[in-house]
Amino acid sequence: MVEEPRKLDDVMMAMDVVDTLRHRTRIVDMELNESAREEQLVARLKEIYGAQGIEVPDRILKDGVKALAEQRFVYKPPRDTFSVRLAKAYVNRKKWLPQTVTAVGLLAAIAVGFQLLVFGPMTAEWQSMPTTISAELAEGQALARDPVIDAQLASLAAEGQRAVANGDRDAARTQLKTMQGMNDQLAQEYDIRIVSRPDEDTGFWRQANDQPNAMNYYLVVEAVAPGGRVLKVPIRSVEEQTTESVSLWAQRVDKATFDRVGAEKASNGMVVNDILGRKTRGELEPAFDTPVPGGAITQW
Repeated sequence: MVEEPRKLDDVMMAMDVVDTLRHRTRIVDMELNESAREEQLVARLKEIYGAQGIEVPDRILKDGVKALAEQRFVYKPPRDTFSVRLAKAYVNRKKWLPQTVTAVGLLAAIAVGFQLLVFGPMTAEWQSMPTTISAELAEGQALARDPVIDAQLASLAAEGQRAVANGDRDAARTQLKTMQGMNDQLAQEYDIRIVSRPDEDTGFWRQANDQPNAMNYYLVVEAVAPGGRVLKVPIRSVEEQTTESVSLWAQRVDKATFDRVGAEKASNGMVVNDILGRKTRGELEPAFDTPVPGGAITQW
């Protein structure tokens, strides 16, 4: 026999009966242990509802008592399954979604920025490396006056292109940097002028490291471009065995040149003939007006 569906009003009344029994814990505790507990609970419930002016059919009261015993209207939380956790996350999305969207957006912005500012330029630089090497070779050979320098540039360019073909980025960049440095030197034009300003050394001598009984004589000089601008130029120190880009260095000269400059400054208070040599465009090294033993230092 199929049980007829219960009306919603009956269900709601049964729930109210259960709620009444739960709140009247003393009734439940005292009478559920008696053999005739259902009849007595029903009778007690009739009194409670009757006192409120509410008439409840016996079948509804009995259904409420049965529902209490069966814990029919007791909420039982679902097991903590993956689906339940997803549902809870969806319900609480207003709490975590804005922060998540912000964090994801920030990570995306960082990734895009890294791609644009780091990987992008690095990739573009590597892709254009063969063209850049060829351009530096053409520029250097157009500047160079000496066929020997032409050959040096061509050798550097060939090594650079070979490194590109082999995927060796460090080697390719090293060759390119060397070529760029040579081209910068070839493009420079300046006079090597002896410094004779007040409170600045014009020259000095010091004992030679390799010959304790010999003296090395130095004049302090600077590179002055046409128009008077002082340049920084690469100078290799014979003492430190390192190359630095400096605007002031000490050039070793012979004793006769050193004495002539010293006498001129002592007589006039300044060096009138203050040009020691010249660096012309298209040359890597300067040419000196007077013989010099060679060698320079950047620290004294």
